[in-house]
Amino acid sequence: MNLILFGPPGAGKGTQAKYLVNKLNGFQISTGDILRDEIQKSSEIGKKIINDMNDGKFVNDEIVNNLIKNVIIDPQKKNKLIFDGYPRSLSQAKNLDLLLNGSNQKIDFIFFLNVNKDTIIKRIEKRKILEKRSDDDLNTILKRYDTYMETTKPVLDFYSKNPNFYEIDGNLKIEQITAKIKVFLNV
Repeated sequence: MNLILFGPPGAGKGTQAKYLVNKLNGFQISTGDILRDEIQKSSEIGKKIINDMNDGKFVNDEIVNNLIKNVIIDPQKKNKLIFDGYPRSLSQAKNLDLLLNGSNQKIDFIFFLNVNKDTIIKRIEKRKILEKRSDDDLNTILKRYDTYMETTKPVLDFYSKNPNFYEIDGNLKIEQITAKIKVFLNV
């Protein structure tokens, strides 16, 4: 089973993805983690990524799509993909469809965690203290939130037509969101 969790930064995608990885014996595909890994390697791609992230921009689709391709074609992960934060743009959504079709896979469930800006700010402030993530600066997050809302509207429109698309109130507590996802997945 392949599924997508999407929503603004701080929506709880990573938390839900970790739960689903254990529940479904899947693989969390977090673009954030993949991008941070490239930054840690200090690769040329990593340097481009850090500049975009520090400016509150999304990383170039071409870079993200190439990094994701390697994951999708991994036979050990086939039909066990839990996308956390990907796709973020219409270009990425279309690329994902092409990659999955090319490897005889599909998306079984799409969960949109819809969260308001005030909740995001509270969560990011808490996460900044607990996880000490360099990309959790409040001004950067606010820019990323606004960019996300602009960029992701076409993705939301693209996926909302899918019969396996579910919008969940991301302002709820973690356990309540998990319970809603479990009902949809029938697990």
